Amino acid sequence: MTIPYEEVFKEFSAEDQQWIKCRAEELKAEELNLREVRRLRKLTQARLSKKLKIGQEGVSRIEKRSDLYISTLRGYVEGLGGKLKLVVELPDRPPVILAGFGETSSRKKTRKNTRSSSKLKTKTRRAV
Repeated sequence: MTIPYEEVFKEFSAEDQQWIKCRAEELKAEELNLREVRRLRKLTQARLSKKLKIGQEGVSRIEKRSDLYISTLRGYVEGLGGKLKLVVELPDRPPVILAGFGETSSRKKTRKNTRSSSKLKTKTRRAV
């Protein structure tokens, strides 16, 4: 037999009921979908679409999808004024931020150029 939530909830003291409500709100705030994050930033799909240089329907499609390229998600988050970080949580250690996936393409180009210039210096030294 199923017991309605309201009946179980009434059995708790007023103090416990308040704690449960507060904790439920905390948990809801920890997990938001893309649409809710956009709304927190007080942006419409149309305004965000201009920042992302895509159509409004593109923003709608991104918000409805459950499987995105990381680059698409990063662009969306940066369009909101945020920064994407991927966190890995393993059972036997504290969470770690996964390096390399949250970088923008300009940061990657800078690293690539740095490597190319160091190779050039090495080749120049060998030639001398």
